[in-house]
Amino acid sequence: MARRIIMAVTNDLLTDQRVDRSCRALSEAGYEVTLVGRRLPESATLEARPYRCVRMRLLFRRSAAFYAEYNLRLLLRLLVMKADAYYANDSDTLPACYWAARLRRRTSTGDKIRLLFDAHELFPDVPELVDKPRVRQVWRWVERTCLPRVDAAFTVSQSVADEYRRRYGVEMTVVRNVPLGMENEEWRMKNEHTPVFDHPSKEGTGAAADSQLLLYQGAVNVGRGVRELVDVMGRLPKCRLVVAGDGDLLESLRGYAATLPWKERIAFLGRVHPEQLHQLTQQSDLGLCLLEDLGLSYRCALPNRVGDFVQAGVPLVATGFEEIRRVMEEYGIGTLTEACPTVKEGEAYEQYLDRLAHTITTTLQLWQTMPQEERDSRFARARGELCWENEKKTLLEKIDAII
Repeated sequence: MARRIIMAVTNDLLTDQRVDRSCRALSEAGYEVTLVGRRLPESATLEARPYRCVRMRLLFRRSAAFYAEYNLRLLLRLLVMKADAYYANDSDTLPACYWAARLRRRTSTGDKIRLLFDAHELFPDVPELVDKPRVRQVWRWVERTCLPRVDAAFTVSQSVADEYRRRYGVEMTVVRNVPLGMENEEWRMKNEHTPVFDHPSKEGTGAAADSQLLLYQGAVNVGRGVRELVDVMGRLPKCRLVVAGDGDLLESLRGYAATLPWKERIAFLGRVHPEQLHQLTQQSDLGLCLLEDLGLSYRCALPNRVGDFVQAGVPLVATGFEEIRRVMEEYGIGTLTEACPTVKEGEAYEQYLDRLAHTITTTLQLWQTMPQEERDSRFARARGELCWENEKKTLLEKIDAII
């Protein structure tokens, strides 16, 4: 009989590609997977997947009330579902999975119920909690209580793994957050049947005839450099900027961009379906991955968009934090730049925008004039190593050995 794994997340399941890839890998390996998340009023219908999906309707959407309600509801659900393992994604799902494993203890066959954990980031150190020391202490207490008792722990980068070892003595297996390789049959089948994404074109936008497409993909949240990208477009008359993603700052930045003289060269797409995002990425001239130094979580991050641009063969301009620097220097796939400033006004900010515009311009020129053979060589090696096919082997080997 197939072993049952119940995986938990706090999002609405639509765009969490790391979790979707993990669930698919486990399903292909013969596990019976159920993914539990939440349903928001604006959540779209999920497409058919090779694993079961459950979305809970909650009364609260944020703050302590949300986390308390979610974990209580999740715990009650886990206690009545047959499972061989509970799989918590990030620390905000860990309390329910931890207590379900302790209360259930054994499966119907007498085996111990396993507790798995996947840290997508250093949760207590995310920018949203930097100025909330009491809330950070609560999440540190949750991790300190639960993590030493997990049966297997995964994370997205060596820097995060090193920090968790230092804090709690927990050994984590690194499974990087990278996409399927573009030569993968599953990727090809999906995208061959997806209409070409009609991104905002240069006709009628005020852009120059030879304008180049700059792409930001990901959450439009604090510290992600989106405000800086909107502002620097005033210094890049031959470029267009597309922001593909949703987040807390989306509407305010969309309104801000609408007040600028170069507003016609900026497009905010909101949430984009993963297959359409793949196509949009391939149509881009330059990928952007800018971060503020808002805490250890950002400094240890290897954002999944780095892997997306690699698989699309698109060079990057990216902030030179440790994990990003390691990849960029290893494969020579773009240009490193300084962290975004916290203050978004004044002479220092204007000077930063001048430097950023220069970096973007020179990077575009470098890759335009680079011999195609050299460009292909750099990305061929990066594609072959920074792909989910490699990472899922590590994931499955660890879980197979435990369950």
